[in-house]
Formats: sequence, C-alpha cells, structure tokens
Amino acid sequence: MTRIISYATAINEAIAEELAHDERVFLMGQDVGAFGGVFGVTAGLFEKFGPQRVIDTPISEMFLVGGGVGAAITGMRPIVELQFADFLWNAADEIVGKMAKWRYMHGGIFDVPMVLRFPEGAAGGAGPEHSTCPEAALLPAAGLYIVIPSTPFDAKGLLKSAVRDDNPVAFFEHKGIYNLKGEVPDGEYTIPLGVADVKRAGGDVTIIAWGRMVHLSLEAAELAARDGIDVEVLDPRGLRPLDVDAIVRTVEKTGRVIISHEAGQTGGASAEVAAIIAGQCITSLEAPIMRVCGIDTPVPQSVSLEQFVIPSAEELHVAIKQIAAY
Repeated sequence: MTRIISYATAINEAIAEELAHDERVFLMGQDVGAFGGVFGVTAGLFEKFGPQRVIDTPISEMFLVGGGVGAAITGMRPIVELQFADFLWNAADEIVGKMAKWRYMHGGIFDVPMVLRFPEGAAGGAGPEHSTCPEAALLPAAGLYIVIPSTPFDAKGLLKSAVRDDNPVAFFEHKGIYNLKGEVPDGEYTIPLGVADVKRAGGDVTIIAWGRMVHLSLEAAELAARDGIDVEVLDPRGLRPLDVDAIVRTVEKTGRVIISHEAGQTGGASAEVAAIIAGQCITSLEAPIMRVCGIDTPVPQSVSLEQFVIPSAEELHVAIKQIAAY
C-alpha cells in the first residue's frame, strides 16, 4: 500500500525510522529539536527520541560538521543538518578536508558514516546567502557522495540508504519542494545510491535534471508533447555515485540532450555531465548538447526578481523545440 505524503514528511519519516532502527544514529543541528527545524522537517522527533538522540546545537557550522566527523569515526552514525546549503562555505574545511578525506588520509582504519543534510534552492525571497544550489562545489571533494532526491519517494528511500552507507553523504533537499506530495510505500524500503531514474520515457529529446528541475522538466515535456515532441526526463538522483550507464543509454536512445540545473551555469555540474556525454557517446548525438541553467548572478532578495534567475518550464520548452529542430 502507498500513501500520499509530502517531501518534508518523507524525510522526517526516514530519520525517525533510522533512529528507531539503529541506536548509533542521532540527529543534530540548529533548532532541529524542540522547534522542529527551521522548515519544520524534524518536527516531533525530539519528543519521540529525546535530547540525547535529537540534539540542538550552537550556531557554528564548523562545530556541527566537525562534531559529526568525530562521532562518525568513533562508531556513531550522525545525521547533521545545516539550516541552509549556502552555509556549506562556513564549514568548508570540515566538509572537504575532514569529512571527505579522512578515511583515505588514515589508511582506511575507520569509516566516516555520516549524512550532512543541505536544504538548498531559491524558495520565496530568502536572498543571496540562503538560496543557492551549491552541490557542484562538492564535486572536487573525492570520497564524499552527493545525493539529490526530487520526489517524496526518492527522498525517503535515498535518505535511509545514505544513513546506512559507510561513506559520508551530502544530502541536498530543495526547500521549494518540501510541500510537494507524492506516493510513498507504507513499509520499509530503500533506494540504492547512484542509480538514476527515468521520470518520463520518451524517444526524441532527453532532459537530464535533478532536484526541483525534474518537475519543471516534466512540465516542459508535457508542453513539448503538444508539439509532437517526445521527451525523456532522466533524474540521476545525485552526482556521486553518478549513473553514467543510464546517461549513455538515454543519449544513445534520443540523440539530443538538454542538461538542466537551478544553479548558475558557470561552474555547475552540467559541465561535468556534458563532458561525460561528449567523451562516451558523441557519435550518438544528432545535435549539440544544450544547457538550461540558472543565470550567473546572486539570487535576488526580491521574490519578483528571483523568478528571472532560475530556469523555468517555458525556457526548457523553448530549448526542446530548438534542439528537436536542429
């Protein structure tokens, strides 16, 4: 049986189930306890599991990530929440220099089994310091997984897998889809990390997208269907492990590919995906690789201006028609 629940509720359920499943698991972050998290995602967990398992912390991202690393290497399985993904930079040394590298640097004598939750994305005028999608910044941090669910089903299954994995995982949750609802099974389930999902099958054009852009891509695909263009939407569900085989299959199938993410195009992960496609299946391409990404500018505080910085379904629809006609 399945239920219809929100993306936020799916994450809450995943955390609750893993806290109940394994006594080594604990949650910590700013206001994750009695307040229930700045976005309400951790509501009720403090009351159910108590202050030893759901821990409110000082406002120090360095402490949060460093404390998580210390707990992980000594046998615990922490879930650490940064209130906004933009605060990645506040804890950059602990994330890149410690969380990602310490197993390698210490010869594999310990694992670093921790999940770092990053609420990301533009969602209603939070401004330049609270609205970015910085997942590509962690691509050079070898040793760190990067997971980005787009649906309630994926959010729950991927988070449970991330908590149980012995690798450190950066788990990006788009704030703009916390209220998005979808089907989630009643029972226990997990989703393997690094396995892409075809959200919509099609034969003419492929869109590769993740996070909230999956939903805008699906909207654009419906618009394109009215033009007689059959669009496939592939969600890699993250950037590392990256399901290269799935990317190659869809490009070989359609011969035309658009890569879309909310982050600015320059320095974004679309460039890495495009390079993989060019290197592994360029002879299958019937048109140049296209990218539909955010504008290379800080995200405005103004809600009215914010919409012009991030990609839209209409922009994707235009790109689909252009690449289909190439």
